[in-house]
Amino acid sequence: MLEHFFQCPYCWQNISMLLDESAVNQDYIEDCEVCCRPIRLSFTFEEGELTQFEAFHLDDY
Repeated sequence: MLEHFFQCPYCWQNISMLLDESAVNQDYIEDCEVCCRPIRLSFTFEEGELTQFEAFHLDDY
């Protein structure tokens, strides 16, 4: 598991999440730990390294 820090697209607070490196492409929804609003997370690992990470408002998807 990799700890990754990013800003919530709603409240702009810095938060962290543990990302599972075993799946190459991941796309799911998780609530912000600060404002509790749903965030769509999309990220990719290549050769064990995080190569792409995005956090969206649900309205942006």
